[in-house]
Amino acid sequence: MPMNQRIAEHRTFGRPDTDVGDDVHDDLIRDTSLPTMALIGRLLLAAIFLASGIGKLTDIPGTVAQMTAAGIPHADTLAIVAGAAEVLGAISIATGFLTRIGSFGLIVFMIPTTLIFHAFWNATGEAHMQQMVNFMKNVAIIGGLAVLTAQGPGMFSIDHRIRRARARRRARREV
Repeated sequence: MPMNQRIAEHRTFGRPDTDVGDDVHDDLIRDTSLPTMALIGRLLLAAIFLASGIGKLTDIPGTVAQMTAAGIPHADTLAIVAGAAEVLGAISIATGFLTRIGSFGLIVFMIPTTLIFHAFWNATGEAHMQQMVNFMKNVAIIGGLAVLTAQGPGMFSIDHRIRRARARRRARREV
């Protein structure tokens, strides 16, 4: 008995992984469950960066104090840079505009941030467990950003609309 292609076919944001007939391929492309999940995932990832970035920008003295306590030089400038990077990265991910660049930029931002501010190996007692949880949370977020960097934003994004418009213009020129 043949398997239902919707179940059996591995898909990445609505695209089949293997060559299938056009009728099956078109049916898979019309399936909106994966692009919808990609949008939901992007919005959830963006939410934490937007909240954190706005928090940094609205309490710059507090952010500077925290960064100074961690031994970060030029904390007054880097606090603004960090807040702006988080807000801009969140907007990029949420809207799906320059998504791969925005998510990769947040990965680059998150690696030193995680290593500096959540160094659980230096903590003891109750702080050890709290920092380890925060460290692992950040590692999971970095993983989500890596998937987003690799797979792109999905169909419900500005990037997708731009790619589609470019492909249509290219197709018109070739005809």
